[in-house]
Formats: sequence, C-alpha cells, structure tokens
Amino acid sequence: MVFGQVVIGPPGSGKTTYCNGMSQFLSLIGRKVAIVNLDPANDALPYECAVNVEELIKLEDVMVDPALGPNGGLVYCMEYLEKNIDWLEAKLKPLVKDHYILFDFPGQVELFFIHDSSKNFLTKLIKSLNLRLVVVQLIDCHLCSDPGNYISALLLSLSTMLHMELPHINVLSKIDLIGSYKLESVGELIKLIDKSNGYVFSGIDASVVEYSKIAVVAAVQEKYMKDEETED
Repeated sequence: MVFGQVVIGPPGSGKTTYCNGMSQFLSLIGRKVAIVNLDPANDALPYECAVNVEELIKLEDVMVDPALGPNGGLVYCMEYLEKNIDWLEAKLKPLVKDHYILFDFPGQVELFFIHDSSKNFLTKLIKSLNLRLVVVQLIDCHLCSDPGNYISALLLSLSTMLHMELPHINVLSKIDLIGSYKLESVGELIKLIDKSNGYVFSGIDASVVEYSKIAVVAAVQEKYMKDEETED
C-alpha cells in the first residue's frame, strides 16, 4: 500500500514550491519521498524529481507540432500521458515499495473539473499500484480578500472534488503575504492529509470494520482530551 498527494491548483498558486517544502518536511520526519513532475511546461524545478513527464513529452514540442497553444497543448500532453500510462507505471514501480509520492500537476484548472485524462490515468495508477492518494488543492490566499473571487475559488474546489472523486483538502497558499493571519503549520496539515489518505492506519493489519472501530475510538479519545483541557 502506497500513500501520496496529488498537488493541484491554478497557475501561480505555489504547487512546485509546496512540493519542494513538503518533501523536505516529510524527509525530516523520516519518510522517503519521491516527487513526480507531471507538468510538461515546468522547466525550472527547485527539487530533484524521481519521475519527470518531460522525458515522455514536452509542451514546447506540441506547440510546434501539432502547433497547439498553451492550453490546448497541456490537454494534449495529459491525453498523451493517459495513452502511455505504461511508461509512468514502469517509472513508479521501483518507488512504490518504500516511498511517499508527491504528484506535481500543471496549473490548468480545466484538467481537473472538466477534462477526464488526469482523472483516468490516476484511477488506473491507483488500481494497478494500490495507491492511496489525497488531492491537495492550493488556493492563493489573496482570493480571500475579495468575496467574488473567494466564492469562485470555493466553486472551483467543489467542482474539482466531485470530478476527481478522491479525498480532497483545500490549502490556502502564500498565507505569509497576509500579515493579519498566523502562518500555517505544516505539521498540522500533514496530520490532516494522513487521515484523509489513510496513512495513519498504514501500520495496522486490520479489516475495514476494525479500521472503523479504531477511527471511532480515536475520535472519542480526541473529544474527551479536548473536554478535559476545557475543564482545566
């Protein structure tokens, strides 16, 4: 059983920076991490990726032949990756034995709430490699300051969650640019992600029913701990 994150979000929301920082954090707490770059236009990576889609296809190439624009080119690249999913499976198989996987996706939002290729090849990977994934959708925090943009971001997140059909967590990125907010805790975020994709149960050999019992007990314990702290 392999665990990981599907990192998505609009252009400029900080996906690559997030993958780089999350990789460093997970490494510090003892997890082996592999970053998979699935953005065929990302040619300035701050991290060392274990798998790079540019070895299969590049956006600049499809903009020459078949002469597509940036948006159409990205759709073409995802469709090409879906048709050549065996290439990605072969690249991932040596990693899934002991690595936590971070998938760094392109920023074109249509790929996640309208187009099917990304969803289709992720579904195939989940089945063939027994992956447990959670979607982490980054939203630039400046959208919170404008009601219209904020509602648009919420609708985009809801549409993406319904379309992708995976556990989903929204993360406000670049929060350090808003002085009135406290910085996010990466530790708290990874706790939430681990609950969403099931990593918290990875060391337990139990049935689905037993997992449910464990989850209920954990929830009750957490509630009583909070109650005790309130009484104190």
